[in-house]
Amino acid sequence: MNGIYLCLPVFLPIVAGMAGYLIKFGRESTHRLYYGVVICLTTALAWIAILRCDGSSFTLLQFTDKLSLALRMDGAARIFAGLSATLWPFTMVYAYDYMKHEGHLSMFWAFFTASFGVTLGIAFAANMMTMYLFYELLTLATLPLVMQPMTKKAVRAGVKYAVYSMAGAALAFIGLVFLIVQDAQDFTMGGHLAGYDGNISLLLSVFVLSFVGFGVKAAIWPLHAWLPAAAVAPTPVTALLHAVAVVKAGAFACIRLTYYAFGTDILRGTPAQYTVMVLTLITILYGSCMSVKQRHFKRRLAYSTVSNLSYILFAACIMTAEGLVAAFLHLIFHSVVKIMAFFTAGSVLHYAHREYVDELEGLGKHMPVTFICFTVAACALTGIPPFNGFVSKWYIALAAVHSYDTLSIIGFGVLLVSALLTAIYMFQVAVKAWFPHREARLIPEGTAKEAGLLMTVPMVLLAVACLLLGLFPQGLLNLIREAVML
Repeated sequence: MNGIYLCLPVFLPIVAGMAGYLIKFGRESTHRLYYGVVICLTTALAWIAILRCDGSSFTLLQFTDKLSLALRMDGAARIFAGLSATLWPFTMVYAYDYMKHEGHLSMFWAFFTASFGVTLGIAFAANMMTMYLFYELLTLATLPLVMQPMTKKAVRAGVKYAVYSMAGAALAFIGLVFLIVQDAQDFTMGGHLAGYDGNISLLLSVFVLSFVGFGVKAAIWPLHAWLPAAAVAPTPVTALLHAVAVVKAGAFACIRLTYYAFGTDILRGTPAQYTVMVLTLITILYGSCMSVKQRHFKRRLAYSTVSNLSYILFAACIMTAEGLVAAFLHLIFHSVVKIMAFFTAGSVLHYAHREYVDELEGLGKHMPVTFICFTVAACALTGIPPFNGFVSKWYIALAAVHSYDTLSIIGFGVLLVSALLTAIYMFQVAVKAWFPHREARLIPEGTAKEAGLLMTVPMVLLAVACLLLGLFPQGLLNLIREAVML
């Protein structure tokens, strides 16, 4: 039964999404109903797989003794698949309102749905080859979403996304080949290379190249430029790109590579560990500084994503049990916060027709629910208790300090500086919205109004989740610790 449970949530949305693209729906309501049923059914099937599958593998295709496409449910898969299956329906409901006046809807819904299955394929991958295949498919599935408006700017952003993704895949392919040659591509906690007696410099070089390759989708510096450019896509797309599908798939792949393929025993304390850790720290500071500079609302949030993704990668690079738990915790908490933040930006763009931070003066009065949710996102991203962002950043800081490693402790200082910068670029928006300058207080009637229920309800539910996860994080922490078998 494992095979059925694992295959259905992966292949149902891919097949149904592509089939729906070919079907000519008579009415838009029928169109939305079809994809709504597929996505909700996929979510249900994914959770059934999470709850019922054991740890045995299911082989889809066996090429050679060393090469196979296989799916498996382990603790890490449960975390990433559960996150994706939970947040995808929120984005679907939000998109019902946001996308109703947009063009190319058949393309949008088809690839939006197919991307769900591909993301679950990355989560359920039993080995590096399978994950690499779905990782490449994710680029193909999300590329039409980035280019969805089909404007010159959107097409340029899509080309940049494709080029960066293919470059990252080329670097990651080096690691795939190395692991296949070493017969070490199956995912097992601790990896298979602890007893490696070959050229250690080669191993470390391959790890760094592979980490950076998978890290392209996680927007690691200096290969991050595609992410802010992709902010031109519709908000439901950017919400998925920045919260679940692409960037978190990149972070998840880096965790798999580090803890489940190479293993931390052979990497800890080496130049490879310090190289990737330095890159994550540079990315944290760079993303935060660029966010402060940005005047465009969505691009400000995009650079914030660049910074916060490397919180996850930094925690993973500590290469301790605490670091892994903190990485998964921030992966979950940042997803909830950032998808809500992008939802608020989309509401402002859609119902107030404002794109730049300087245009947000006084909007809190006209869009109170939207900016209450944004203020919650600002508190959570900054790391203010009792919101969830504080909890995950606290555990990252603890993991850094408890490692007793000089660079990790320097990283703790970098996190403090980044938190200060985060407060500046997030609360500047909130202050402008709630406390406008006197001359900016009068906004003409009819130019701004609160978003509809299909957009505000997902935002409110996510805001409540940010608070509850911050107040009661212990249950989730215990689940993560148990999932990664620490």
